Amino acid sequence: MIWYYGHESKVRQKGFTMNSQEKLPRTLQIQIDRQLKNADAAKYFLQRIPAKAKDKILKEAAREIERSEKKIIRENAKDLKQARRDGLSPAMIDRLTLTPARIKTMADGVRVVAGLEHPVGRVLSSWKRPNQLKISKVVVPLGVILIIYESRPNVTVECAALCLKSANAVILRGGREAFYSNRVLVAVFEKVLTRYGVPKAAVSMIQTTERRVVDYLLKQDHRINLVIPRGGETLIRKVVEQSRIPVIKHYKGICHVYIDKGADLKKGLQIALNAKVQRPGVCNAMETLLVHRKAAAGFLPALGEKLAEAGCEIRGDAQTCRFIPKARKARAGDYGYEFLDKILAVKVVNSLDDALEHIRIHGSGHTDAIVTRDAKAARIFKNEVDSSSVMVNASTRFADGFEYGFGAEIGISTDKIHARGPMGLEGLTSYKYVVEGNGQVRK
Repeated sequence: MIWYYGHESKVRQKGFTMNSQEKLPRTLQIQIDRQLKNADAAKYFLQRIPAKAKDKILKEAAREIERSEKKIIRENAKDLKQARRDGLSPAMIDRLTLTPARIKTMADGVRVVAGLEHPVGRVLSSWKRPNQLKISKVVVPLGVILIIYESRPNVTVECAALCLKSANAVILRGGREAFYSNRVLVAVFEKVLTRYGVPKAAVSMIQTTERRVVDYLLKQDHRINLVIPRGGETLIRKVVEQSRIPVIKHYKGICHVYIDKGADLKKGLQIALNAKVQRPGVCNAMETLLVHRKAAAGFLPALGEKLAEAGCEIRGDAQTCRFIPKARKARAGDYGYEFLDKILAVKVVNSLDDALEHIRIHGSGHTDAIVTRDAKAARIFKNEVDSSSVMVNASTRFADGFEYGFGAEIGISTDKIHARGPMGLEGLTSYKYVVEGNGQVRK
């Protein structure tokens, strides 16, 4: 089974190039095998830890992250220095950058996870058969989870916290552009785990950027239960092509905002600006703006001014260019393209149906929003847009595990099997049937 997962970024794939013909050096293979064996043992240890003890560990990890702020920023500076040398875009550097405020946000996210209800062991349903067998459907962890990701160090903390809470061991393989940042954050968790007598293999990091390691890991279907690639489309496609392990994947995050006729244009302006320029390099940022023709004259000129002030380039159709003279004429490929930068495709549409058709053709099932005062239009949009998150009068930027109250997210799934939308604790679990009897045998 292959699941879909919400993508993160398009950064250079240097650390993730794969060639299945190349063998892993023997010494490195032994090291990785030991790490996998330890992770497998740790997953069973985690299932025995009482829920309150896990919460205590997570709260202590949050405190340790805050106490380690200076060290984290110092290690992050090494990654930022190399990123600038490598010519990463400003949006990608922003994703990589850790500040005191972002470090506190990471710690707060861990605290929120600690305060959530424990999913593992919860009985989803139970019933008794005529032969007096009691059958229960019980939530269980997935096992060992491999996260392959790029650029964003906060992913390290989010995945570690969610996996610990859900009793899954996690193996983290970040990109080389965030190597030092990831390493210091994993060390924080290892320190706390050791302090509480938990195997540090419960949260481990691949301590090399050797590209052949990924090839090898993706063949370990007897040791790893799930792979989640978080990064650009090239990375995700390579993981899917080579993995023997189930993959939660998503190739693109094409998010739309539609300004309906009669919409509150002041709210629409705030929502559009937030969706595009607050953090343009993330998967829930707006990539295409659709504007009803009856709202265009009152909306687009003001939007053009605000986006220009923010340094955002506009690529529009003929009508858009008429209302925003500085806009560049859009090419066909600009619609349905994930810029992950301060570039926005804009199109004027004749109706709500036209907007829905555009989203059906060019969307990726991630997040789409409508700004409207019309309850009927909102209802139609909610019913007919087949995306993992559908927003009404709100920014696409809210499509996020933290914003949904999950504390953090393991990713954003755009498929309908197993998990969909921002994936929190429940997305990291499955279930099993427990059957209790008193000597019954089948006739």
